[in-house]
Amino acid sequence: MGDTTTFYRTHTCGELRMEQAGQEVTLAGWMENLREVSQSLAFLVLRDFYGTTQVVLETEDTIQTVKELNKETVIQVTGAVRERDSKNPKLPTGDIEVVPAKIQVLGRCRHNELPFPITRSREADESARLKYRYLDLRNPEVKSNIVLRCQVVSALRAAMTDHGFLEITTPILTASSPEGARDYLVPSRKHPGKFYALPQAPQQFKQLLMASGFDKYFQIAPCFRDEDARGDRSPGEFYQLDMEMAFASQEDVFAVLEDVLPPIFAKYGKYNTASAAPFTRIPYLEAMEKYGSDKPDLRIDLTVTDATQLLSGCGFGPFENQTVKAVVVSDFEGTRKQIDKLCADVEVQSGNKAYWFRYDEKGEIVGGIAKFVQPIKEQAAEALKLTPGCFVGLTAGAKPAAQKTAGVLLKMLGAFCPNHMDKERYEFCWIVDFPMYEIGEESGELEFCHNPFSMPAGGLETIEKAIKGEIDPLSITADQYDLVCNGVELSSGAVRNHDPEIMIKAFWMVGLKEEDVRNKFPAMYNAFTYGAPPHAGIAPGVDRMVMLLSGEDSIREVIPFPMNKNAQDLMMGAPGTVEQKQLDELSIAITHSEE
Repeated sequence: MGDTTTFYRTHTCGELRMEQAGQEVTLAGWMENLREVSQSLAFLVLRDFYGTTQVVLETEDTIQTVKELNKETVIQVTGAVRERDSKNPKLPTGDIEVVPAKIQVLGRCRHNELPFPITRSREADESARLKYRYLDLRNPEVKSNIVLRCQVVSALRAAMTDHGFLEITTPILTASSPEGARDYLVPSRKHPGKFYALPQAPQQFKQLLMASGFDKYFQIAPCFRDEDARGDRSPGEFYQLDMEMAFASQEDVFAVLEDVLPPIFAKYGKYNTASAAPFTRIPYLEAMEKYGSDKPDLRIDLTVTDATQLLSGCGFGPFENQTVKAVVVSDFEGTRKQIDKLCADVEVQSGNKAYWFRYDEKGEIVGGIAKFVQPIKEQAAEALKLTPGCFVGLTAGAKPAAQKTAGVLLKMLGAFCPNHMDKERYEFCWIVDFPMYEIGEESGELEFCHNPFSMPAGGLETIEKAIKGEIDPLSITADQYDLVCNGVELSSGAVRNHDPEIMIKAFWMVGLKEEDVRNKFPAMYNAFTYGAPPHAGIAPGVDRMVMLLSGEDSIREVIPFPMNKNAQDLMMGAPGTVEQKQLDELSIAITHSEE
């Protein structure tokens, strides 16, 4: 805990033990609660960052003085430590109490009513919690997540430094570039009509560092993206463990993270077991086929089976001429009501229906769409490897939709069936061999599937074959990889395309000319023309890591001052209006505003 002796206190509220009995001490903290037993006996709970201590008030005057103070007033207590008659084994300080000789107010709480009880703030409405975040953070449960975040970040820094990486900070004010999400723009006062952008990631800067001759770079990097919130993504800003290595391959990146992350997850996580190196590697297409997701939760032992040949012609309308996927669950004990709810939840999350039947103890097909499967009972039992007591969940549609819906169904079944999910562990895996290109849903044209700066597998030769029409561009894979833990994508990374010739031809495939590439990425393109080393990197999300380690479902629980779902800071009132003078200085006119 370190030396906490100051002008205001000799000990913290979590420090006193029986060894200090008989000593005079000074404590300082927030007045959490006052419980009156009689006119001449009351118990005060004093709380600071480190814990709580009971202060016993034994005179009417002292009790009256404290009664006049509102809860959460900051006070200083000087008095003697003594053994408690009624000990509290649940508290580290539960063997002692302090009898005050002097109580002094250091910071008065001027509100009779608090927005919510401090120790029960997590039960309050989220808007109230965010507006009064400084009160929410006084709750030891809430504060513990922020402490955990600090410990994890410190451990990450130490581990990366031990691996020879240099921590280098990159600019916050930079140029706008097309990296997949919307930029936050910052108007320039000195250059009217022009804008800086906050970086979506330090992607180009870290690659420029490699071109500059630095060998291993990292930082706990702030990233800014104007995108919608969800459970594992905060709007506005987030932080990532950004890293890049020169003269490095995919294997070098994997080796670093497989060495850095498991000990940190095992030490600081809610579960003390984490995957050992090497992590499981799953090609993207295999992941979609086997798990219905490129973010599989390997704690679940269920997989997806293709049932198209078996069921597309069974006479059930939604299966006709569609891809059909099945998730088979042995020893299933759900009720009809639970199954209906599960199917409804799948539809809400995926936008597509789920269907089902059971293979009962007598070897009969029952429930759900049983009448369509019953005529082919033997074929179904053989194809799906059914045993008595099995439940079969089904999805259908175009192949991508059937796969993704099956992935949602699989995860929900895993969570529902404890015998099919070893929950209390951290299971990492790498998703590899991502497609380099895809056909855009809106454009109908060839587009980059993920990171345009990734090196195509096979390099220049592969791209030239696609240009000549010798291979299908959609068959090209990228030297790109995702790190997934317990069904949560922690990061994307890649071996970078460091060769200007390959870069120009890779972008040509999606309709961009050399001039376009030079204009969009001038610094990086020009730097690479001066000779750049092969390099690779990755950037696991710090917020998501801490969310997994703490066992929280919402990322906002591990961020000190998060925004709400609408990207608003209710505490600071951001975004907010500014004075006309400020707009004039920036040559900005507002043409539309919210009503």
